[in-house]
Amino acid sequence: MFTIAKILLPVDFSARSADAADAATEVAEHFHSEITLLHVLARGFDAPLAIPAQRTVSHGFTREEAEERLKEFRCSEWRRFGVHRVLREGDPARTIVEYAESEQIGLIMMPTHGYGPFRRLLLGSVTAKVLHDAKCPVWTAVHSQEQLSHITAKPRRIASAVNLGPDGSNVLRWSDRLSREFGAQLGIIYVAPLDPRSEEYYALPEWRDRVLSRANAEVAELLQTDGINGEIQIEVGSIPDAVVERTRNLQADLLVVGRGGHDGVTGRLPTNTYAIIRNAPCPVLAV
Repeated sequence: MFTIAKILLPVDFSARSADAADAATEVAEHFHSEITLLHVLARGFDAPLAIPAQRTVSHGFTREEAEERLKEFRCSEWRRFGVHRVLREGDPARTIVEYAESEQIGLIMMPTHGYGPFRRLLLGSVTAKVLHDAKCPVWTAVHSQEQLSHITAKPRRIASAVNLGPDGSNVLRWSDRLSREFGAQLGIIYVAPLDPRSEEYYALPEWRDRVLSRANAEVAELLQTDGINGEIQIEVGSIPDAVVERTRNLQADLLVVGRGGHDGVTGRLPTNTYAIIRNAPCPVLAV
């Protein structure tokens, strides 16, 4: 039986934290999960890329103020859940990752940050480090302020961005489990990256058809091996752009991507996966 026993929700008490808390509530209700609310007092640690309001939230509380805010956060709404409220001091990203590992957390749920001129260039530094270092899956809310709307964690349509490397099956397994759990439609996205040596042939219909046909056969074989059903979406070109566009076309409520591969759709984490999360039209689950 597929379940998520423990959810870790790092909060800085901002509006974005409240949005992530709404989504965590939905997951906890569905899986009967235990929620751990974690706030990290970042004493002595700098966050040079944070916007001023975020810096105030992260660094402006005394311990007593943080304890009070932590105690009051969703106090009435979460009476029916088993909620742990934890206050730590240290480097936020390292503290989140270490806590998740020591407590055997099944899922970390957190917002992304980074607005204004930096929005397309970076994720919030804490979120980026957690995505890079955490061993458990990490759910991130919609990054773009313009795309932010009601965030749901009960998807009706799931997009799964897969590769043909070692982590492709893991992404598919998570996508399949979630689609079955929520009764959601599943769309499988595979992007065949352009080979610079053959890029000049990209516009030729016969070359494109050959690449798409071969990729479709390989993905279909992967799905058959894992016993997974889903609509296959094959594209050629820029991986982040194609994944985001196909996810939008599928009207997906959740996009599942991998973090471990160096080839294929997710590539190295700091490049393709970050770019996908920055521009995705829905929350992203990185597994």
